[in-house]
Amino acid sequence: MVRTLIAAVLLATVSLTSTARAATLQTAVFAGGCFWGVEAVFEHVKGVKSVVSGYAGGAVVNPDYETVSSGRTGHAEAVKVTFDPAVVSYETLLAVFFTVAHNPTELNRQGPDVGTQYRSAIFFTSAEQQKSATTVIAQLTKAKSFPRPIVTQVASLSKFYDAETYHQNYLYSHTDQPYIVYNDLPKIDALKKQYPALWEKTQGK
Repeated sequence: MVRTLIAAVLLATVSLTSTARAATLQTAVFAGGCFWGVEAVFEHVKGVKSVVSGYAGGAVVNPDYETVSSGRTGHAEAVKVTFDPAVVSYETLLAVFFTVAHNPTELNRQGPDVGTQYRSAIFFTSAEQQKSATTVIAQLTKAKSFPRPIVTQVASLSKFYDAETYHQNYLYSHTDQPYIVYNDLPKIDALKKQYPALWEKTQGK
């Protein structure tokens, strides 16, 4: 049901980006709880060239995992998605974000993880992205697509800081870890089942 409603929303927003797309790659930044699973989801989307886990939305310069985890830096765990707009649109990435990557109705938490560092957020890099994000949220809200209100923050990206090396591609180095098994691997399966046309095999899976 949610996927159907989002598809309708995408049709409504396509006119926002109907002008000829640039040949160069673009960047999208999303926060949806622990970045391990969110990174892995977008790595499997056709047209995505790279995904980096990191921190965004805070005021502290050069944050690290420990300080961000304290909840006092203002940063959220986020992912930077570099994509080819000729292959996958920003609106399609939004659909994946809202339906597969996380639950946009959980305020300052995601599953077992609690704190503002796990908030739902879209950090836009252009006015076009801002318009698309706010329009999609407004349409999903109007359609009552979720049983609870969407709490996703939409904010301008001021700076993205790459997370430590050991966080990059974390999921596929820890597929037997209970946290990954229960919280993240189901997201990968959901992407494959809900969006087979988008699915791309990566990381040996």
